[in-house]
Amino acid sequence: MAKSMTLRLTDEQAATLELVARADGQTLTEAVRIAIDAHIAERRRDKEFKERLRRRHEEERALYERLSG
Repeated sequence: MAKSMTLRLTDEQAATLELVARADGQTLTEAVRIAIDAHIAERRRDKEFKERLRRRHEEERALYERLSG
């Protein structure tokens, strides 16, 4: 299932993204999806991010347990 989102960019970001997408033969949507995938892949390789994610998961798990208990 796809989810629609609104993305607010500066005029410069929007113009640059359009140029990049056209130069790569992509739609704006494809260019944004590729950038998001690259960002996620980078985070998955980042040890500090993974530690922050683990801590956040533990905090939220504890909260869910208190709420459901």
